This record gives sequence, structure tokens and C-alpha cells, in this order.
Amino acid sequence: MERTSTRRRVLRIAAAGAATGLAGCAGFTGSGDPDPDTDTPETGTEPTPGGTGTPTGTTAGTRTPATGPPPESVGLETLADGLGMPLAVAFAPDADRRYLLERRGLVHVHGPDGLRDEPFLDIRDSVGSGGEKGLLGIALHPDFAENRRLYVRYSSPGPRPGTPENYSHTFLLSEFEATGDGLRVPRDTERVVLEIPEPQANHNAGDLAFGPDGYLYVAVGDGGAGGDQGRGHVEDWYDGVAGGNGQDVTENLLGSVLRIDVDGRDGEKGYAVPEDNPLVGREGLDEQYAWGFRNPWRMSFDGADLYVGDVGQNRYEEVSVVRRGGNYGWNVREGTHCFGPDGCPGETPPDVRGGEPLVEPIIEYPHSGEGVSGVSVIGGCVYRGTALPSLAGRYVFGDWGAGGRLFVGTPAEDGGLWETAVVRASGAAEEPLRSVLGFARDADGELYVVGTGSNGGALHRIVPSGAV
Repeated sequence: MERTSTRRRVLRIAAAGAATGLAGCAGFTGSGDPDPDTDTPETGTEPTPGGTGTPTGTTAGTRTPATGPPPESVGLETLADGLGMPLAVAFAPDADRRYLLERRGLVHVHGPDGLRDEPFLDIRDSVGSGGEKGLLGIALHPDFAENRRLYVRYSSPGPRPGTPENYSHTFLLSEFEATGDGLRVPRDTERVVLEIPEPQANHNAGDLAFGPDGYLYVAVGDGGAGGDQGRGHVEDWYDGVAGGNGQDVTENLLGSVLRIDVDGRDGEKGYAVPEDNPLVGREGLDEQYAWGFRNPWRMSFDGADLYVGDVGQNRYEEVSVVRRGGNYGWNVREGTHCFGPDGCPGETPPDVRGGEPLVEPIIEYPHSGEGVSGVSVIGGCVYRGTALPSLAGRYVFGDWGAGGRLFVGTPAEDGGLWETAVVRASGAAEEPLRSVLGFARDADGELYVVGTGSNGGALHRIVPSGAV
């Protein structure tokens, strides 16, 4: 087994912090609702395997906590528009440059003069796009300024060898290498790192993020359809609801957040498995970092805290702070509520990984009602910038059914569900934000949002209200 030491490299890049963009967070898909099966379109303590402990908002005590009320409104400074379906943004660590991803298989270069005519990456002929499929995630290697390596997650046009013929497609995680100037990616540099068979066309998740440990975290949905049931959904320990992949950690990698070392190799795999992953040496697949997810659409790091927005089924949306070895409840629970039966357990049986707790989210909201509500949560970022002091230390997120709204979460003093509020978002366009698709945070801690509006798909920077 060949391994490349990631730990030594992490010590080197940690000091760079904001300058490398490691704290950035990435940016659903769809000509419609992200989930067509629904009725509507600590401070840094490392928990033990099994998910004990209580997550809190941030890991570094020196970071500015949230104080006072959040703003009632913010402005949207449009940086690029007229796009198709922009989903994610990555920030170059060595230039005033952003890489803007479109679902159809394009990544654009955006700089001080706007979008370059020549794309950064064009893999449209390799991507099966539409609905919840497509080019879904991008992450730059922590040493991108030196090695020019990047990683993208996309859907194949159909099942590849090794994927059952009756499945929808194959999940591909690939590595590419950009040119020295950071402006173009030759197609022949692709190296497939990981393939996962996808039984259905939906619940693909797709986000990627490098953690402060230097490892790559990969969000994987439960395999699609509804209720974590049907073709490609295995049996689990819970008899109250048939299926599913969210509670299984042995048969496939679906319904999970994975953690891999892209700088190493384990045998014939295109990556190595970190030795401290929670299931290494235990029953289960070694790549698993946390499980019990339905469709973890967008995720982001704030220090060592990993925030994941998990799209709900019919009633509730949720955001969780994800811990090593944590079980986030699907399909036993939808948010803090039982999915299916009137009553459900709060932990697995003793013979299932020792009786691990089903970790509750930090944020939950319903599909109807006043205030924060929607149909599909779009995970966001903790604000660490200076332009909007009233957002400092708060988690900014959204919903596919935005209707000109963003949401803000503030940690609760009692450690329970976070307080949430609606923030109106306006810009120069008449209707800049009909749907939210993703968020990003730059090296200065300022936030960006990608979505669709009256001028098509667009990239916006979040600024003080009245500044545009």
C-alpha cells in the first residue's frame, strides 16, 4: 500500500488559512424541484466513532460570535449572469480568479474583467445532464497553486462497466490538472478517482470539499426514488420503514459523506483511506465518514466544523454539523421527526455499531408556514467577512424556492435548534434570485450565491443592502 503523507502538508498549509481559500464553501440542479419525488416541486472536539458528543457552531474561540439581530435585508452584486444552471464556485488561491461551474458540464473562469470566452473545463460530451444529474461539484487541491490539481464530481450519461444495466447512471469523481497559468484544463489530464453506481436519477448530492485535515470530503445521496426504497436500496436494521441506504454502511457508499486521501493509493483504488476514518477496522466500508443522509446537496467547512444541508422528503428540511462517525437519521427520521411511524428510536440497536445515537440537526424548517420555509434546502456558509458585521458568526443558507429570500441561522444559547430568520435579497435586476443553487465563501470570508433569476443563471456577491 502506497501512501503520500497528507499530515505534513496540512501543517504547511494551515498557516496560510484564508489565503489558500481552504475555508471556502461550495455551491442543485434541476429544471424543477431538487427532489421530484416529493409532494412539492464546540468547539472542535473530535468525537468518537459512533457519533457521541454535541456539535456547536464553530471551532475557534477567537472567531467573532454572532451578536445582535441579523440584517433584515442584503444586496446582491451581480458579477455574472445569462448562464444556464450555475451550481458551485471555487476560488483560485494565487490570483483574483473564480471558477464557476455549470451543471451542463462547463467550468468558466471569472476574473476582474468578467467571464473569459474560453472555458476553464469543458466536459459536456461526458456529462449526463438534466434534473439532478450533471456536473455537480468542484474542489481545488489545497496545493493548487503549485500542482494545479482539481477534482470534479459528475454524472455519466448512462451506467458504466461495473454498474448494473437497470441503474440510471454512474457517479464519477475525477481529478484533472490545469495549465500553469490556471486558465485551462486539458481533457487528457483526467484521472477517475472513484465510481459509484446510482440506481435512480435523483438524490445525487455531488458536493466536494477539502477539510482542514487535507482530505477530500464527498457528499453522496441515498440513490434516489422516494423514502430510500426501491431499486438499488438495500435492507437496513430498522423495520419501521423499508430500505435503505442511509442506515446501511456495508453494501454501498450511498446516503453518506465520504472522506478520502487523494494524495495516496490503497491497492487498485484511485485514493487512500485515512487510517482514522470511523469504520476502518470495524464492520462497514472504510470510506464512510458519516451516514444517515437523504440528499446532502451542499456542504462547507468553517474551521473544523462541517456543515451539511440535507434535502428532506415531504415535510422538513435540515442542516447538520457533521461529526466523524455520526448517524444523521435518514430514513428513520426526517429532521427531528419520525419518518413514517408515529414513534421511532433515537439510536440504533446495541448490535448495530454499539447503539449509536441518531444525531439531530442544528437547523430544521418546514415546507409551509410563516418565516423560514421552502421545498429543498441549499446548504450555505458561516459568514466571516467584514462588509456585513450583523452576519458575523451566522450561517447563511437558502432554499431552491428562494423567491428573493436568503435564510440566516444563529446558534441557540441553550444548545438546541438554531434560531432562523428570513433575509430579503435584492439587486439591480428586477428579480435577481428566484432559486438558490449554491453558496461560496472567499478568502476574506465574504459570501457569494449562485442561482437563477430574471437574467438567467447568475453569480452574486452578498453585500450590504443599498450598496447596489
